Amino acid sequence: MKELFPVKQVMGFIFSLILTAVALTVYFTDMSFEVGLTVLLVTAFAQATLQLVFFMHAGETDDKKAIYTNIYYGVAIALVTIFGTLLTLIWGYM
Repeated sequence: MKELFPVKQVMGFIFSLILTAVALTVYFTDMSFEVGLTVLLVTAFAQATLQLVFFMHAGETDDKKAIYTNIYYGVAIALVTIFGTLLTLIWGYM
């Protein structure tokens, strides 16, 4: 059934604006570095998830299992790369 009004996309847009406003509070308020970085990381991952689900329609096709598997694989590779770099360059692994 075809919808005449894209409710999901409008709700995704509103949530996106709310997350952007929350991230902007880090810039306009005087919070510590740790708290500001935590807020930015949480809003960034929430924004990325929101974009995938609402606007890129990741779960609306027949191959959604393959799409989510590729996303999990990409995140795993990114985390291994980040923590491997930290281990090698900062934490002094010999």
